[in-house]
Amino acid sequence: MKRKVLTAALTLFAATGACSLIPARAAAQRADKDYLSSVEAGKIRDAETTNDRIKLFLMFADDRLTKFQYELEHPSSNKHTEMLNYLLNSYIGCVDDAADLIQLGLEKQDNIRQGIDLMAAKSKDFLEILRRYASNGAELEVYKDNLDDAVEGTEDALKEAEKAKKKAAPPPIRRKN
Repeated sequence: MKRKVLTAALTLFAATGACSLIPARAAAQRADKDYLSSVEAGKIRDAETTNDRIKLFLMFADDRLTKFQYELEHPSSNKHTEMLNYLLNSYIGCVDDAADLIQLGLEKQDNIRQGIDLMAAKSKDFLEILRRYASNGAELEVYKDNLDDAVEGTEDALKEAEKAKKKAAPPPIRRKN
């Protein structure tokens, strides 16, 4: 009896077309990172360790910041303002994801010391560049809000990396026999 009711319900469900909505909803709920290219997303997906993912996100953040600097020095003829803001938003998305991965790695007790050290070093470099633009950047009024967010997010990531250094398990000590 239960099987007949279940079959009837599934048939009705399929006949009404409701099942065609499921893939659309699933796709809409999937958290795609719109600031990553499909190649970059594939690299993140294929990375074997949390440490590798942190390094990739920081590499992508560095790339966005370099492109931002280039765009300021060599303005494109169209969508210049949108490109500057997009690159800053993409940069901070990468930094935030790297910081989130550090927290995840700590929770899972992964060996992420290299990623933490890289985050601390790169964040300092990133902050120096961002602060330079905040103090005397060309066309500052165009991207100031996003730049402020980028500075704040990078400062937060640096603080988290410093805290994580204390929480992360020390590297294993090799004993000689």
